[in-house]
Amino acid sequence: MRSEILSILESDAKVSVQDIAMSLNIDEALVIDEIAKMEAEKIICGYATLIDWDKTAHEVTTALIEVKVTPQRGEGFDKIARRIYNYDEVSSIYLMSGGFDFTVIINGRSMKEVARFVSEKLAPLEHVQSTATHFVLKKYKDFGIVMESRNKAERIPVMC
Repeated sequence: MRSEILSILESDAKVSVQDIAMSLNIDEALVIDEIAKMEAEKIICGYATLIDWDKTAHEVTTALIEVKVTPQRGEGFDKIARRIYNYDEVSSIYLMSGGFDFTVIINGRSMKEVARFVSEKLAPLEHVQSTATHFVLKKYKDFGIVMESRNKAERIPVMC
């Protein structure tokens, strides 16, 4: 039952308890109790709204930064990750396999602001060996949601 509730909430965080209970054919009080338990256990970590900032006047620049670090003895990557994720600019950080250690996702008002964050805050951190910054030019799909409308015809009709 927990995984079903989580799946429903993941696809629509605004869904009502009543709708969840109806779709799972269970009592509303049980849904409320399970959600409260999952929030207390930090299984549900928060509720977010996905915004297409390109459709607003608000300027947002998103960047993915590859970060190579030297893991610390006895701490591994965790201590370095904590230092990085405590910056307000950081929206996500992931430990990676492959050619670099962390993917850090940040949002800024401009490319210059992102570059300043990397050069003044991230790159100078002790144990950071190198960074590579990639700017998001356009979001087509984010968190499972298609961001672009498909109102335009995909192909031009040919008249014979």
